[in-house]
Amino acid sequence: MDFPANLLDFTHTVAEKFICDAADLRAVFTGLSRFIFSYLSTLGDEYVFLSPSVAVHKTAVVAPSAFVGENVIIGPFTEIRHCAYIRGNAVIGERCVVGNSTEIKNSVLFDGVQVPHFNYVGDSILGFKAHLGAGAVVSNVKSDRGEVSSYLTGFRQNSGLKKLGAVVGDYAEIGCGSVLNPGAVIGKDSTVYPLSSVRGFVPAGCIYKSNNTLIKKG
Repeated sequence: MDFPANLLDFTHTVAEKFICDAADLRAVFTGLSRFIFSYLSTLGDEYVFLSPSVAVHKTAVVAPSAFVGENVIIGPFTEIRHCAYIRGNAVIGERCVVGNSTEIKNSVLFDGVQVPHFNYVGDSILGFKAHLGAGAVVSNVKSDRGEVSSYLTGFRQNSGLKKLGAVVGDYAEIGCGSVLNPGAVIGKDSTVYPLSSVRGFVPAGCIYKSNNTLIKKG
């Protein structure tokens, strides 16, 4: 599967081969549960199985009030904080933070991702050390419930999916209260201003302001 240059460092996720071998995003998000099911059988004694389909690394911390659904892998030194809601089909990497009232569904979080306060992430890929500010959400369904377009190549393409969130590049910063609309792609090391509504493709190393205004960093 082709991704924009330098968007994601795949060495920071256990799902590297699965994602890179997938034909397209549709194959990723419809096949994620099968990948997790097969990968669980390869995990060693460093993981604790909360159920046959939920593995948590022994160094991770899961708050008693958090909910963890089926088909979930939680990596080393990750924090699943108070009232987090991991619905299922989630690969959460090393040293991540999933915080208060944050919901994760059918998504891959690379190492170092932080979604610490009132966030929603559905049908999405969040790259290495990507960060969502408080209240920032990734929308994965259009208002008309129609097929979501993908902007992974920088151009609008059919995805074949009615549920598709965002692909957020490594080190991207998403400001508080922002919405990443279905199919959005945020480039590596880009920053989205607070209270933004982002559609389409944001190139790497840019600052996204309101009304689709882009400023190149540096």
